[in-house]
Amino acid sequence: MKRIKRLFTIKTKFEAFLIIYALALGATERGVVYLQQYPGFGGQLLALACTGSVFMAGGMIIDAVEMRRRLIF
Repeated sequence: MKRIKRLFTIKTKFEAFLIIYALALGATERGVVYLQQYPGFGGQLLALACTGSVFMAGGMIIDAVEMRRRLIF
């Protein structure tokens, strides 16, 4: 069970940046879909919410990696 858990643990900043990049790709794709489905200000707000969520999640992921490194070392 520990081996499986280690596969899903973010250990380095590089891994964190890869995950944030994947989140950003998905969020921008979803934002484009929102802009097509809801033209105008509503679609822009939804697209902005998608990209904003990546900024918040990315910051939390990087902070968690740094905090874990401080606790272990």
